[in-house]
Amino acid sequence: MLASASKKLRISNWLFFATVVIPTIVAVVYYGLVASDVYVSESKFVVRSPDKPAASGIGVILKSAGFANAGDELYAAQSYATSRDALRAINRNGAFKLAYSRPQISLADRFDPLGFSGSFEDLYKYFQKKIRLQNDSATSISTLTVRAYTAEDAHRFNQELLEMSEATVNRLNQRGRQDLIRYAQTEVDSAKAKAQAAAVALAAYRNRSGIVDPEKQASVQMQMVSKLQDNLIAAKTELAQLQQYTPDNPRIPVVGTQIGTIQAEIDRELGKVAGNRRSLAATTVEFQRLTLEDQFAAKQLAASLGSLEEARNEAQRKQAYVERIVQPNLPDDPIEPRRLRGILTTLVLGLVAFGILRMLLAGVKEHAQ
Repeated sequence: MLASASKKLRISNWLFFATVVIPTIVAVVYYGLVASDVYVSESKFVVRSPDKPAASGIGVILKSAGFANAGDELYAAQSYATSRDALRAINRNGAFKLAYSRPQISLADRFDPLGFSGSFEDLYKYFQKKIRLQNDSATSISTLTVRAYTAEDAHRFNQELLEMSEATVNRLNQRGRQDLIRYAQTEVDSAKAKAQAAAVALAAYRNRSGIVDPEKQASVQMQMVSKLQDNLIAAKTELAQLQQYTPDNPRIPVVGTQIGTIQAEIDRELGKVAGNRRSLAATTVEFQRLTLEDQFAAKQLAASLGSLEEARNEAQRKQAYVERIVQPNLPDDPIEPRRLRGILTTLVLGLVAFGILRMLLAGVKEHAQ
């Protein structure tokens, strides 16, 4: 009985030692002697555009000032800040790798402490642990956090990443404006070429036919015919009167000749208006076609110019930009690791694990008996 109790006590002591004492000693050694101080630099920003809908919360307040969230640009800025390209940019001349490989940093926290994992992919995995970018969906405010082992490094890398995010948004804006305006300018150039071609075709037709406007010239011709018809009626009336009252009047042959001349002139003028391929009626069809093409091309050019101006205004209206809400801070004191909390957490978890394992062992032994 005493041997069994002694055995239980030894097992309990070893279990307590393995689950509570050893982890707590390791935690004390790590947090008290090994772990390096971590400085945290934080900045907050939001991407704004005047013509996009705002979110709730502070987004509604900003929208009342005429601004809204630019979702696409925000996601692009966030993706770039944690990308390999961003790491290459801040690691120029090995700056990032050097900052996290200093001998003052503990082996547990240093990058590539043994010199076996110095590839770019290994550095990128390490980079992802030190850089964090979170977005609040309610306010669309993004928080960029950089952890480093000196205050200057944390502040410097945060500043550089924030500036590169701004440059990404500006680059997207520039590309979007150029694409929008370039398409509208292409339409203007095409419409301008068509308008010039239609104007040249109409001018060539006028030079070739010697007619400026067939419809107006036909109207002039018909006025002349109307006057000649009036003269013809007057001459015929005069001839009828002479033949009735003075049949021997020598003026009768003169009036008859005048009537024939007037009739021939009427026929000639009517022939200019209609009746052959060179008449005004025949040329009007071609003239109207060329005129319609010229008018349509002019209207299309005017519409294209209006679209170009609208595209320019739209490009300005869609301009997004990064608004810094909180500038990157220069930390004056390390806030990580939380040493006392880490030790106490390890102790509490060890006690919980000890209690659970002890209950499990007691249950197994009872079941075996």
